[in-house]
Amino acid sequence: QVQLKESGGGLVQAGGSLRLSCAASGRTFSRNAMGWFRQAPGKEREFVAAVSWVITTSYADSVKGRFTISRDNAKNTLYREMNSLKPEDTAIYYCAGRSVGTVAAAAAAFDYWGQGTQVTVSS
Repeated sequence: QVQLKESGGGLVQAGGSLRLSCAASGRTFSRNAMGWFRQAPGKEREFVAAVSWVITTSYADSVKGRFTISRDNAKNTLYREMNSLKPEDTAIYYCAGRSVGTVAAAAAAFDYWGQGTQVTVSS
């Protein structure tokens, strides 16, 4: 059974930083794209960032220059560094994996999902 488990969320002040991790088990994702999405209260789930199996990256405009996505295939783990956090970054952040290696921005393109981790940015 494939599982994606996020960790690293929490409460941080505006301007601060957090590092999220997503540990995969049940299969290897070394040849698959992985990504991060987020969902704020009352809003739809939105794309944040994705990384392909050849380390091509894609970011939402709202996080470019502030967030960095990376992966460690040896550990089957996905990461995201978040800097210069803003209150509008407050959301539940989800890790997701695709069955193919190329990046995508649509949630429907991802086949595997974690349970999510809460990130709250106070002003």
